[in-house]
Amino acid sequence: MASPKGSVRSSGPAPAEGAGQSAGGLELVRAETPERLAAALVEGLKAEGIAREALVLWSLTWPGERQSWPQQAIPAERLKLAQRAFLADDGRAGQDSGAWSARVLSRCAQGTAAVLLMRPVDEAADAADDSPLLQVARIRWAEMLERARLTDSVQRLEQADRVQRALFAIADMAASDLDMGEMLGKLHRTVAGLMYAENFFIALYDKQRDAIRFIYYADVADPDQVDPSRWVPLSDFERALTWYLIRDGRPLMGPSHVLRRQVSGPLRLVGSDSADWLGVPMLDGNDVRGVLVVQNYEQEGCFTLADQALLSFVGSHILTALERKQGQEEMERRVAERTSELAREVEERQRGERLQQALFRIAALARSEASPEDVYRSLHEIVDGLISARNFYIALLTDDGQRITFPYFADEAESKPPERQLGNGLTEYLLRYGEPMLLDGTQQTSLEHDGAFRGAGVPSHSWLGVPLRDGERVFGAVVVQSYRSDVLYGERERDLLVFVADQIALTITRQRASEALRQAHAELEHRVEERTRELRQQIAEREKIELRLKHEVMHDALTGLPNRGYMRDRLERVISRCRRDPRRQYAVLYADVDRFKIINDSLGHLAGDEVLKQVANRLLGCVREPDVVARLSGDEFAILLEDIPGPETAVRVATRIIESMSRSLQVLDKEINTSTSVGVAIGDARYRRADEVLRDADDAMYRAKRGGRHRFEIFDPATNQRALDVLQLEVDLRRGLEARAFHPHFQPIMRLVDRRVVGYEALIRWQHPERGVLAPAAFLPVAEESGHIEAIDWQMFEHTCRKARDLPREQYVCLNVAPRFLRQRDFSERLLALVAEHGLEPSQVRIEITEGAMLEDPDKVREALEVLRDAGLHAAVDDFGSGYSSLSRIHYFPLRMIKIDRSFVADLGSAHEAGSRAVIRAILTLAHSLGMEVVAEGIETEQQCEALIAMGCGLGQGYLLGRPAAPP
Repeated sequence: MASPKGSVRSSGPAPAEGAGQSAGGLELVRAETPERLAAALVEGLKAEGIAREALVLWSLTWPGERQSWPQQAIPAERLKLAQRAFLADDGRAGQDSGAWSARVLSRCAQGTAAVLLMRPVDEAADAADDSPLLQVARIRWAEMLERARLTDSVQRLEQADRVQRALFAIADMAASDLDMGEMLGKLHRTVAGLMYAENFFIALYDKQRDAIRFIYYADVADPDQVDPSRWVPLSDFERALTWYLIRDGRPLMGPSHVLRRQVSGPLRLVGSDSADWLGVPMLDGNDVRGVLVVQNYEQEGCFTLADQALLSFVGSHILTALERKQGQEEMERRVAERTSELAREVEERQRGERLQQALFRIAALARSEASPEDVYRSLHEIVDGLISARNFYIALLTDDGQRITFPYFADEAESKPPERQLGNGLTEYLLRYGEPMLLDGTQQTSLEHDGAFRGAGVPSHSWLGVPLRDGERVFGAVVVQSYRSDVLYGERERDLLVFVADQIALTITRQRASEALRQAHAELEHRVEERTRELRQQIAEREKIELRLKHEVMHDALTGLPNRGYMRDRLERVISRCRRDPRRQYAVLYADVDRFKIINDSLGHLAGDEVLKQVANRLLGCVREPDVVARLSGDEFAILLEDIPGPETAVRVATRIIESMSRSLQVLDKEINTSTSVGVAIGDARYRRADEVLRDADDAMYRAKRGGRHRFEIFDPATNQRALDVLQLEVDLRRGLEARAFHPHFQPIMRLVDRRVVGYEALIRWQHPERGVLAPAAFLPVAEESGHIEAIDWQMFEHTCRKARDLPREQYVCLNVAPRFLRQRDFSERLLALVAEHGLEPSQVRIEITEGAMLEDPDKVREALEVLRDAGLHAAVDDFGSGYSSLSRIHYFPLRMIKIDRSFVADLGSAHEAGSRAVIRAILTLAHSLGMEVVAEGIETEQQCEALIAMGCGLGQGYLLGRPAAPP
């Protein structure tokens, strides 16, 4: 906590009489810092015989950042005692095991507090509260903490201002004309103004070299000068802190023992060990380009997370500044080197005056401010004055390097080519080769024959081309060529053109840099002007933005209606009023445009949007103030009717909406007929949240759609409960599948004459954990709708095959197979694999299909049954006579068994048995003629059994012969 400077006059009550006259009281009044105030109070309490021992705790953000006097390690038990006093209404806490007690000297809502801990003399604890010394202390602590709080706030604001000024200074340095050394020194001073940075260095990292260069180094413990141009292999610093910064790419902070826990491996200290160390990587995207490091050799813990974040931000700006400065210095270095080289060439070769003048003109032209077109034309004139350069052109690559342009082209045989995609021409070959190229006609023909390039246009006798470079990157070429055999180029012309090419590359690079600088200045001026306008209009603009945002957040952009958030907020208020006054009623209508997706898909989204706008207008015409019409999503709308006398009002509004929507709409010059389905939820005191009302209205709307559309439904809680039961059943089905709770019950199939079991039909049962064993009718419809039925059937098949292994080999078990299985290509193979997996012969398993299955894609059904029959697994048609198949279609399918529907068997012995007997005889005659077995289902009486035996039916099943039961 910052200690306040200067005296502060108390704004509280005057000290108690006699307190200021004692030595302790005078020290309390004179104290100017919290430490002196605490010392005066502790010494005063001891001097007046009130306390044997005492200490004071204080903080501006209690209980954080607590300070104490005397400065000592405070037991946790006493800290808890101080916290109890701080939380107590009377500001006191009783004695602990060490006979210490606590009293609050000052506390306020801003979080400042001071607490006295003392061990009183004898019974003086209660008397301390009445002590004039303690009363003065309370007044002085209130003043001291308030002054400290204000001082801390001022310091925080000053720090924020310093940070802002430093960031502006860094931004200015990045665009300044300072040389590298001056700029880095200024950066060091800027960083030092924000944090401790007496020891500071910047190192750049080259990934290709895997080396670092210390471009700036200032250290009091290691004052040796570092060569800023020398690259040092990173391996020299392996496992050092700088090495970890670059390899891990994340900041490190703290003393050495803390840093050892932060790094990803063992730590090797290089140089003097520091008391506190902070380093951050300078990142370009995800690549580490360098590091910034500050360190303190004397004080531990001087760096904070805020310093770390600030140094990371400074690093990004330093990286930008370094790239600009290095680019500028590199350009100047290259210009200086090239100029010196040209001077030596002129001096060594002692060219004539004309050549010297031409070279000077070229050098001057490269530094001129002329346009590129004028520069290229002047270069052509100069070169043509030195060598025969009637045919001269300059080619440049586009920024993406995929196309080539010809900004200057002068040729006596060909016209200027247009911009084109990079191909396989001679110019492209030069760009790929990347070195000056001098070719005569024979060399061109040889290269073309070898496939180096593909010739086009008029062939030349002599061709000279030089690539244009920006550093290592080739970005263009300058070419001269001759179509005359008496004009050929040699080494002298090549050297001249190499120089010209360098000047052209330098000119283009300078112009691009100049343009970038101009744009940067223009952008800076624009930002200054824009910021000035923003500052002038800030208050008015903020108010406009707030109003607009409030409207946009609560309204639909397309229709202008309130949105879901607005509706929920309004509905919550209505529900609250209804709960306060249960006599009030309200209603929510949930409307959905029928077949809106068809409109959107057929006419397009513009037409769909127009439909939604017209629907919104019609809904607004069906309600009154203060009712609310809102668009919830897509084509769903909600209408809130407040303070209605009864449900009949909601019914009238729903009717008006349906009638209004029945009128055609004019959309994009087309007449569209649409309708709407409306769900109504009558609000009362049982609702607690808006989402509950909207959910029930939505459920009623979907029931209206299922009921035929263009109608309304009022929410019925009973219907909702049934829907919840179905949802719960779906959850139970999924859990049943996971628990493998679907099992077969076997019903015997017997020979009627001797009642001997020949096989069984497997009937599915569900062992529900709460409802017990369930028959198929209780869950199969929901399983079909939810998509669980196929998994249930295969689980049933697997359990049946497992149980069938215990049956005698001459007996079989029948599986009921749904039609959808027969339309699956791999059903037969999968079923046969399941049978084989459980060690069963195919003849021990049969499948039963319905008459309807034979009518759905009969060719596929026949193909599947033939595969099973060929493997030895036979099929039966179940409930024969109850469907739509004809007797003549039976022979089309490879069937082994016909099962007569129980409805015919039930009529035997009744007044209507004549018709049933005729049908049964016909089925028996057909089956016997086709060599099929016949099973009569549903035999429940001896009379039925004897009648079937008399008609020649050999097999049967039913409750008379045996009920379905779990296999042993």
